[in-house]
Amino acid sequence: MYFNYDVIVIGGGHAGCEAAVASARMGAKTCLITMDMNKVGQMSCNPAVGGIAKGQIVREIDALGGQMGRVTDKTAIQFRMLNIGKGPAVWSPRAQCDRGKFIWEWRTTLDNTDNLDIWQDEVNELIVQNHEAIGVKTIWDVEFYAKSIVVTAGTFLNGLMHIGHKMIEGGRCAEPAVHHFTESITRWGITSSRMKTGTPVRIDKRSVDFNAMEEQQGDHDFHQFSYLNEHRTLRQLPCWTTYTNAAVHEELQKGLADSPLFNGQIQSTGPRYCPSIETKLVTFPDKHQHPLFLEPEGENTNEMYLNGFSSSMPMDVQLAALHKIPALREAKIYRPGYAIEYDYFDPTQLKHSLESKILSGLFFAGQVNGTTGYEEAGGQGIVAGINAALKCSGSEPFVMQRDQSYIGVLIDDLTTKGVDEPYRMFTSRAEYRILLRQDDADARLTEKAYELGIATRERYDWWLQKKEAVQRLIDFCKDFPIKAQEINSELEALGTTPLRAGCKLSDLIARPHLTLQNLSEIIPALKEAINLSENRKEEIAEAAEIQLKYQGYIEREKLIADKMHRLENIKIKGRFKYSELHEISTEGRQKLEKINPETLAQASRIPGVSPSDINVLLVLLGR
Repeated sequence: MYFNYDVIVIGGGHAGCEAAVASARMGAKTCLITMDMNKVGQMSCNPAVGGIAKGQIVREIDALGGQMGRVTDKTAIQFRMLNIGKGPAVWSPRAQCDRGKFIWEWRTTLDNTDNLDIWQDEVNELIVQNHEAIGVKTIWDVEFYAKSIVVTAGTFLNGLMHIGHKMIEGGRCAEPAVHHFTESITRWGITSSRMKTGTPVRIDKRSVDFNAMEEQQGDHDFHQFSYLNEHRTLRQLPCWTTYTNAAVHEELQKGLADSPLFNGQIQSTGPRYCPSIETKLVTFPDKHQHPLFLEPEGENTNEMYLNGFSSSMPMDVQLAALHKIPALREAKIYRPGYAIEYDYFDPTQLKHSLESKILSGLFFAGQVNGTTGYEEAGGQGIVAGINAALKCSGSEPFVMQRDQSYIGVLIDDLTTKGVDEPYRMFTSRAEYRILLRQDDADARLTEKAYELGIATRERYDWWLQKKEAVQRLIDFCKDFPIKAQEINSELEALGTTPLRAGCKLSDLIARPHLTLQNLSEIIPALKEAINLSENRKEEIAEAAEIQLKYQGYIEREKLIADKMHRLENIKIKGRFKYSELHEISTEGRQKLEKINPETLAQASRIPGVSPSDINVLLVLLGR
């Protein structure tokens, strides 16, 4: 056995799996330590990947050479593109997955990754020497040593589960909590706190009256997560929608006094944007109903997930409330919902590489940084894995700017602003949404990933082919002449104003009601140009159309981002003693001293640092 590695990754969840594969692919000898090899990539809550802004993160992980998108496509039992009625800046892919197949697809990926070993054990101690993390010790007294250590422990650190007044230690239902490891980290000056999350009941579909629910089918078009996968292969299943009602709320109100969230039992902060059903009742007392989504857990299982009914109420209260919903009046459940409290570490104590500012060689990713969601975890995981491997070779860290990726926005928010509640990504958090679309993640990230050694030659070649095909189609549309008399009748049939004079095809595509698809039905040369890209022609046509339609917006946002890059290029770390800068506000001095930002742009994003404070720094820098 070999107990000396380049990189050790602690935890086999979504962050840990991405981190381990990334570092191993970059040539670092890597060991993934997980408590259960048969539950890697476990979907602890909803068996779904993606959603608003989250789907963009998954496409970015894929463009970087990560695995979440590929695993999702291979195990998807429903796929939908959300927000398709809005502009492409907020289109967001989402897939319902087969929970069991998702785990085993991840396990297959790990087992077939070179340079990667797996060790089943529980880490309970960090080994530190000269303020540098050099190894870990497990509950079986096995010691591992490495140049870089990545902590991705999820909700397991001192995890405590709640159902009513009942409290059980655990990191997940039927899985033990991890003790002592938090303390072995915080003794070095890294601060920790507590957060809370939760999950709903799981229902036996044989006890559901689907006639009392509305069916929700998925999409059956070309969209998917990975740029490389074959199209979805599993049987596609519907989801179902229903609502709570006054009778449900009445049952829940009866049990509020026994709710851990309101009787003082739970002290930590839960996710604002995924509240429990009892929190919805208290926060929105005037609402008479709340939407619920019943979603399949797998292709061949009877287990279903009731999205929107997360709860830690006593089990009898949960059941009584469920039975007041017409579709669930005879519902049988596999287990009740529960809440879980766990430790996390202050992310403002991290560099943008996700390495600790306090202990060299120690990286954090996932829920231990105060985030919530598989996608946010996976995005952090791949960045931490990349930088852990780069640390081993003495290379410069890999850092993405806010105009390069949602992952860059996520990490900048965490390290600059910190968290006081579980962080969830939304499109509204990104100021450059038109540059961070789900369709162009490969354009933003694949070349860099190939240079780093994560993206394969196959992925890189596919990107080059796509890039060439998209540009060829754009050039065709810009050059192809349209004569008014030859097309006006067809334009009127499509519900758009006829032309007064000839124009280029690209001018027509700029119209809201016209697309490359419907124009190709009336312009044979366009159909021929699209069909030249036989492999993924729909994906290529979509990418070209978005660039043609939104060219002005894209160019304007690039100009704004370029201006901000000037501040990103002004390095200020180590140049000021902020406590002595009395020209800056007291709050500004305190926040700057705590965060110690790398650049002037990062300083400008710190809450409490005003524009006038930034101007003072600019003057002191001689700018």
